[in-house]
Amino acid sequence: MANNNQAQVQEQDLNELLKVRREKLAALQAEDKDPFKITKYDQTHHSTDVKENFESLEGKTVSIAGRMMSKRIMGKASFCNVQDLKGNIQSYVARDSIGEENYKEFKKLDIGDIIGIKGEVFKTKTGEISIHATELTLLSKSLQILPEKFHGLTNTDMRYRQRYVDLIMNEDVKKTFIIRSKIISAIRRYLDTQGFMEVETPMLVSNAGGAAARPFETHFNALDLDIKLRISLELYLKRLIVGGMEKVYEIGRVFRNEGLDTRHNPEFTLMELYQAYTDYNGMMDLTENLYRYIAKEVLGTTTIVYNGIEMDLGKPFERITMVDAVKKYAGVDFNEINTIEEARAIAKEKHVEFEEHHKKGDILNLFFEAFAEEHLIQPTFVMDHPIEISPLTKKKPTNPDHVERFEFFMNGWEMANAYSELNDPIDQRERFKAQEALLALGDEEANTTDEDFLYALELGMPPTGGIGYGIDRMVMLLTDSASIRDVLLFPTMKPVE
Repeated sequence: MANNNQAQVQEQDLNELLKVRREKLAALQAEDKDPFKITKYDQTHHSTDVKENFESLEGKTVSIAGRMMSKRIMGKASFCNVQDLKGNIQSYVARDSIGEENYKEFKKLDIGDIIGIKGEVFKTKTGEISIHATELTLLSKSLQILPEKFHGLTNTDMRYRQRYVDLIMNEDVKKTFIIRSKIISAIRRYLDTQGFMEVETPMLVSNAGGAAARPFETHFNALDLDIKLRISLELYLKRLIVGGMEKVYEIGRVFRNEGLDTRHNPEFTLMELYQAYTDYNGMMDLTENLYRYIAKEVLGTTTIVYNGIEMDLGKPFERITMVDAVKKYAGVDFNEINTIEEARAIAKEKHVEFEEHHKKGDILNLFFEAFAEEHLIQPTFVMDHPIEISPLTKKKPTNPDHVERFEFFMNGWEMANAYSELNDPIDQRERFKAQEALLALGDEEANTTDEDFLYALELGMPPTGGIGYGIDRMVMLLTDSASIRDVLLFPTMKPVE
């Protein structure tokens, strides 16, 4: 009962404060000082610009703008702290400098109001770089109370739902998304220097292929057509390779109708690139160079730390076959297993669960996931996957049960998936048939035959290397973020009842 009473008192206090803010706005509007009528403000510097260039700016006039996060009224002179994109800075606001009337208005301002301050750069007696205000302008009135006032923004669910508040209250959150933007910019810079062209391909497709995932389905009214949201970028980018575009990439959203966890969101950012006249070895070299470049450009080092674990992008990345990885971490050599019956027997012995339609290659992959993945902390390329789980990949000439494919791992996570792309249209049709058979058995993640893509392959696609990178996981690693939701500005959330 005591807790209920306390909550009611807090709610009444909050309602009263909200009412006061609206009354302040109404008073300003009655005096023809409505802040919402202001259309622009001449912002000459950000907070950190002033601090980092103090020696050249001392005594000079600057204009900054941002949200007022604190205020100390001390008679005829006061201090306030303004937060902008890059950080925050203190301002000294004195009645004699801005005028008596303006000073009265300043004293009525609320935490959260957005203001512009023009004044001279100086250093206080305590050594804090500040701005001595000569003009102060209310640019937008905040009609809500920032959460810190009562309980702080500690509710994780609410932080994700109200990311705008999270960005205001938590500087580290803003920093994460600034780094995310820099990572994507660095990717583009690197690929541009390598001669790649950025393209855009459809999100709404009649055939969602290129990955093992369940798609979202929708209906296009104008054509009375059932369509899907893409699960991959692959098949359209390969069409462009057929069309003669030798190096292409796309950074875009893909959509998979799957569950939510710390590494999965139903819509996420994928980058895929394709390069003619190379193979999966070329994709390994590109990946190693790309990751190293991004780390140096964005973080200034090739050594990154995630959850206290140090990972070195400066050293050559390890390369190991999937068979050897399973042999190393599970003690099972699939080169010695010749039949599906033997594979099932060893799976039962090692308590690896499988389904009736799983073949030897599927079981090898299940062993890899169960025993090897978690050990792949340092940058590692796991190569030469079984053909059963790689319907779009070239067979290894020396071993047709396996394909020229690798997955790139760090921190026990799959970070990228790459192939020597299958360009034989006859083989590709047979692979699609096998996928259709799995679909008929109830595998909702199986691909369906894409006749237009097969026609493109029949025209002729050169030998090609291709790769897909999970951008969100890359950002997680480089920002030491615990969940994919921490690197998505607006992650998928269940609606509030």
